[in-house]
Amino acid sequence: MFCNQCEQVAKGGSCTTIGTCGKKSEVAALQDLLVYALKGLSMVAVEARRMKIVDKAVDEFTVSALFSTLTNVDFDPERFINLIKECVKRREDLKNKLKAAGGSTDFKEAPATFTPDETIDGLIKQNEELSDYPEEINEDIKSLKLTTLYGLKGVAAYAYHAQILGYKDNAIYDYTHEALRSMLSSDMSLEDWIALTLKCGEINLKVMEILDAAHTETYGHPVPTEVPLGVKKGKALLVSGHDLYDLEQILRQTADKGIYVYTHGEMLPTHGYPSLKKYPHFYGHYGTAWQNQSKEFAEFPGSIVMTTNCLQKPHDSYKDNIFTCGLVGWPGISHIQGQDYEPAIKRALELPGFKEDKPGKTIMTGFGRNAVMGVADKVIEAVKSGAIKHFFLVAGCDGAKPGRNYYTEFVEKVPRDSVVLTLACGKFRFFDKDLGSIGGIPRLLDIGQCNDAYSAIQIAVALSKAFGVGVNDLPLSMVLSWYEQKAVAILLSLLHLGIKDIRLGPSLPAFITPNVLNFLVEKYNIKPITTPDEDLSAILNKEIVEA
Repeated sequence: MFCNQCEQVAKGGSCTTIGTCGKKSEVAALQDLLVYALKGLSMVAVEARRMKIVDKAVDEFTVSALFSTLTNVDFDPERFINLIKECVKRREDLKNKLKAAGGSTDFKEAPATFTPDETIDGLIKQNEELSDYPEEINEDIKSLKLTTLYGLKGVAAYAYHAQILGYKDNAIYDYTHEALRSMLSSDMSLEDWIALTLKCGEINLKVMEILDAAHTETYGHPVPTEVPLGVKKGKALLVSGHDLYDLEQILRQTADKGIYVYTHGEMLPTHGYPSLKKYPHFYGHYGTAWQNQSKEFAEFPGSIVMTTNCLQKPHDSYKDNIFTCGLVGWPGISHIQGQDYEPAIKRALELPGFKEDKPGKTIMTGFGRNAVMGVADKVIEAVKSGAIKHFFLVAGCDGAKPGRNYYTEFVEKVPRDSVVLTLACGKFRFFDKDLGSIGGIPRLLDIGQCNDAYSAIQIAVALSKAFGVGVNDLPLSMVLSWYEQKAVAILLSLLHLGIKDIRLGPSLPAFITPNVLNFLVEKYNIKPITTPDEDLSAILNKEIVEA
């Protein structure tokens, strides 16, 4: 086993026996073999595209299968066996279409020709023998290949959410196939790989734009919304993960059944969407970030549905109460077929639920770009008057690795004439803190999920236009945390936009070589976090000097 795709890798920069996420070595091997098979499928798909053959089913399968290999999504080896076999079948079917159109099907590369073994042991052995990275490869190119692959997994996650709602773009699939095919190439230079890696950020920006449209056109633009953190007496069902469509189906199917639906983790921002807010039994938010689910799920007296990524190993105390759906999976855990949530609903009705009302504090969410730009005049006036002197985007992933308290302390110490924008699950380090307001504008603005980075970017662009300066000249500092591959894709999008001076933590990616890191530092002035006091001093003193 060798896995270095997330921030919480083991000592030495990779997990080699079992993943810190709970992924076993056999699953890691099957995931790697699936990616290998996808590269072969993409090789055929690129050639088919040259012949004007576009197989939409292949495109959507590629995105879904790639997303399955992202951290904390699918831990079930049986499902990966099926995905590998389906990938090869689709590859051969596409070859037949290509041949019928008069195209070449003379592929020499092993990923485009290999036949998967029938047994799990055989597949694992195949993975050991079929290496994508020969020993003599340039380490910096290998680093960029991995960065591109991990960014592409993030792209696949966002594209998957969008295509579920019927929003797609051929440019996304074109790049996905081209990037996967390029990973088999041995004649691309370091400069070629830098370009292809940054292109991943450009494509991810397009994906996030499409996903933003999918969400806002389907459910309305988020509006500022108070979300209770307390609970209501009655039966309960908890929805975690990221997917809005799954939540909508659950809300529909639980209507008038006496069940209150709560959100967990990155589902918190869904309370701001008008079409979801209309359900009276959609009550509040329970718990915090993904890494705390073992404790929080064990204490939840209802059923739990895990959508998309962020699943951890279910404990015995609640394994009968948790259900997976879509691409998420864990061996022995009940999986929802299609969008029929009856098993989870039935279990919620069997469990005791909450015995009494327990009011708690409320927090605000729903400050997407539409809401923020709706008060743009007040924001601009506050900046011009000096009431707001700085904006901090403190955003990204949360995790269990030591060092993430930095973000809590940083937010607590930002000057009172500053506004904190946040998104993704990193906000759970400080989401319930009352930072007050400036001229009626809350000092803590929750923009949404990680995929709402598009909203944050649009807010920054709108402010830069209003003040007639570039984004890098705004009184805006980005302090980001990362954990998995969606964060890699977002970082690449920011680099594609030329955004500089990003502070990144808690640690830098293990798959980045010193030379690649030096390139990022020299071109974008990207830097690791230090301490909140040091970083705030550096940011604010730089601003004073430049003024």
